[in-house]
Amino acid sequence: MDIKTIERLEKSVITILKIDGWDLDWTGDGYKHYDATGYTPKGNPCVIEMKFRNKYYKEKMLEKYKYDKLMKMDNKIVKLYFVNDPKGNYLYWLNKIKMPEPVEMYCPDTTIWTKKRILKPVYLLNENDATRINLN
Repeated sequence: MDIKTIERLEKSVITILKIDGWDLDWTGDGYKHYDATGYTPKGNPCVIEMKFRNKYYKEKMLEKYKYDKLMKMDNKIVKLYFVNDPKGNYLYWLNKIKMPEPVEMYCPDTTIWTKKRILKPVYLLNENDATRINLN
């Protein structure tokens, strides 16, 4: 996937969530640790980090670095992690789940567009801890 495709997918997710009562704005144009900010349907401030995967994995990977950046934000902000893969869409309410122990995995050093890989600490989130928006 190229950057334009990912941006289009992020904006599409925001549009769909707006239909369901969310009030969100896309923040992906620039360097932030999340892709959308706004309010949940219950009016709580929130941020959403999004990932779009071409392959299905039972456990959904979240870089510890990204998680730590989100969790350093104000405690009143709801932190969410949205993952799309060939089997469905998953939404993790990070404030409410017990994180597993991080593991080290080889990941792109900066973005998915680089070939260089380095060991990074990541969380492997269980599908059962997510709200499944839909399954393909």
